[in-house]
Amino acid sequence: MTGSLKTSFDPSEVSVIIPVLNEEKAIGVVIDELIQVGIPLENIVVVDGGSTDKTVEIARSKGVKVVMQEGKGKALAVKTGLQYVSTPIVVVMDGDGTYPASAIPLLYSELKKKKCSLVIGARLFGKESQRLIFKIGNKLLTLAFNTLYGTNLRDVLSGMYMGLTDKMREVNYEMKGFSVEVEIASHFANLCDVCEVPIEYRPRIDPKAKKLGVTHGFKIAVDMIKLTWRYNPTFLIFTLGSLLLIPGLILGIWVAYRYYFMGVVHHIKGLAALILVGAGFQSLISAIMALYVKRLERRVYMKIDEIKTLVNSTR
Repeated sequence: MTGSLKTSFDPSEVSVIIPVLNEEKAIGVVIDELIQVGIPLENIVVVDGGSTDKTVEIARSKGVKVVMQEGKGKALAVKTGLQYVSTPIVVVMDGDGTYPASAIPLLYSELKKKKCSLVIGARLFGKESQRLIFKIGNKLLTLAFNTLYGTNLRDVLSGMYMGLTDKMREVNYEMKGFSVEVEIASHFANLCDVCEVPIEYRPRIDPKAKKLGVTHGFKIAVDMIKLTWRYNPTFLIFTLGSLLLIPGLILGIWVAYRYYFMGVVHHIKGLAALILVGAGFQSLISAIMALYVKRLERRVYMKIDEIKTLVNSTR
């Protein structure tokens, strides 16, 4: 774990939401670590998704808030937990023991220092913390997210992140399954600044309780495209249009090969290749321009938000 605590950590400003489902072996350890960091008991909210083991009983024995989530899925668990948060800052973290509570002061320092609205705990994977296929999938999905949103993140799927409570409540929480992290990151990347802090990622305390599978990665990828359509449809449309470059170039190379090496002229196919390449290239340029316009919009929104905060503080 890296980073320096230049900002004094104030635990009273932070609440922690822990979505759980059958985590009886880990939830007690997670809560104990939060207490050691200094998070007040009343600021810890365990949101249970219908556990059939002793998860709820153990959490209640620790003296924290335990609430039953509305609906199913992690997204609705986070949305439910936000109803019980009264602090200006909130942390969401899994209840399986993979994320260290000791990283919270680092997230807090980054949020205050860089004035970010969302700080993601970018996982530093150990040899036994996650299987290779999941590491590869995470890198590919993060790369796709960075391409679609013009960000430079290393771990968009991290299950531990800190955000401003009022802005966290603005998220729609419509994505099902494990896409909630992408939905939250999409919302913040669209209009705010997203930062990262490298954190330790540990093996699950109870490996048998693992819920994320390989197929979930494909669902997350689809949801990522849906979210891009919501937040930046112009970029998505032109990006899809730029794919015309592929068949255009292939057809153009084939026509050129036939002409130069075989003396065969394909007027119609050559014209089609030129049209496809031209349309694809124009779409690519338009997609790049749409991305920079979105970045400009984000900066303008952040500046307006700063002005509003300054005006409210002077009243």
